[in-house]
Amino acid sequence: MPPRSPLPRRHGLSAAWVCTPHRDPERPAGWGSMGAWLRDHVDARVEVESMLATERFVYADGRPVADADPYRAHTFVWFHRDLREEPVVPGPLTVVHRDERVVVVDEPAFLSTVPRGRHVTQSLVVRLREELGLPELTPMHRLDRVTSGLVVCATGTEWRGAYHAMFAQGTVRKTYRALAPWRGDLEAPTTVRNHIAAIPGTGRAEVVADGPVNAETRVELEERRGALAVYRLTPRTGRTHQLRLHLRDLGAPIVDDPLYPLDLQVDVDDFTRPLQLLASELEYADPVDGVLRRFVSPRSLPLDSALGDPGR
Repeated sequence: MPPRSPLPRRHGLSAAWVCTPHRDPERPAGWGSMGAWLRDHVDARVEVESMLATERFVYADGRPVADADPYRAHTFVWFHRDLREEPVVPGPLTVVHRDERVVVVDEPAFLSTVPRGRHVTQSLVVRLREELGLPELTPMHRLDRVTSGLVVCATGTEWRGAYHAMFAQGTVRKTYRALAPWRGDLEAPTTVRNHIAAIPGTGRAEVVADGPVNAETRVELEERRGALAVYRLTPRTGRTHQLRLHLRDLGAPIVDDPLYPLDLQVDVDDFTRPLQLLASELEYADPVDGVLRRFVSPRSLPLDSALGDPGR
């Protein structure tokens, strides 16, 4: 583990770090300087040359790393990555509940729960840390970026273990609602069980025929709306894109799903058509005080395009 970062948080995020090897490896040509090592080992997306020139790499004591500094084994270096100008994700970020241990927030579609890829400042954790003044706030579970609804966050490091464990152990009852085509031939309620696996490098997942069951969802018809219907979904597991794949395979793909049944190649900054899937309810026995907690999203289906307005 690295020592404490000499750099303050930026946008609610800790600085990145790299470390030279504990001992000099055998290599045909050594690194004559720390600058040479950084060029070889820092992510290609980082502008090493300009960051060295502007003293944006620092050692553990806060001193800037100079290009010509002699190479040293087992040396930590910290830096902040440059971030792109991210368009603001539309729609309210609503705090449903807040106490000393947790914050329960209702997030709009297109807001990543945690920084990922091209979405850093426009992520739930970065925005909430700044808005609520809680620098250690951490989500205990995640939603797909295109899914709206409830997320539980721990306010500090002392509470993370207890709340993360209840999600890991499956003791939280989650209820979703989805808007999808009405199927007169669909017998509901029904339970879908199969094996789901992520497809590496694609951002998609697939059902693996004859694989051991690792995904289970109870599907109920809640309300018919002409050619569409609202389905109540109760997942027993939390596999990648589980609810989206299960409804697709029942012949009722969720309205405005950009990946299933077809990958529509929607740009990551296109916020016009939110997936009609809502994490609408959470219920659990609080792992600290034992009190039964139940939270309900203020949103309702259909979610408005580019607005994500709460329920009307």
